[in-house]
Amino acid sequence: MILDTNALSAFVDGDARVGDVLRRQPRAAIPVIVLGEFRYGIAESRRRSAYEAWLPTHLPHFDLLAVTDDTAIAYATLRVALKRKGRPIPANDAWIAALALQHRLPILSRDEHFDVVPDLDRRSW
Repeated sequence: MILDTNALSAFVDGDARVGDVLRRQPRAAIPVIVLGEFRYGIAESRRRSAYEAWLPTHLPHFDLLAVTDDTAIAYATLRVALKRKGRPIPANDAWIAALALQHRLPILSRDEHFDVVPDLDRRSW
């Protein structure tokens, strides 16, 4: 399962429901895009030091998904298809969706716009 930024944030904040979902998964992954969004979000947070301390301790328990040429192909194909349908999604989320499709993993997110991505299994908590 791939965590979107809102799922990662909820998990780091101790949301037990996200932990329950993750415990039932054979694989938990964080796209590098999500890591960047998370780091950007905590940059000016009042809890910045706590969040930054969480990362080196817990990040090794997740697979970190990098963007590759195969990801770029999936991304471009997805963006074109969604544009033609008149249903574009934010660019970062298109990268995250492309990684989910490439790795054939469901995505844990509260963002309903992922639901327009063909063959993507979005789950919430």
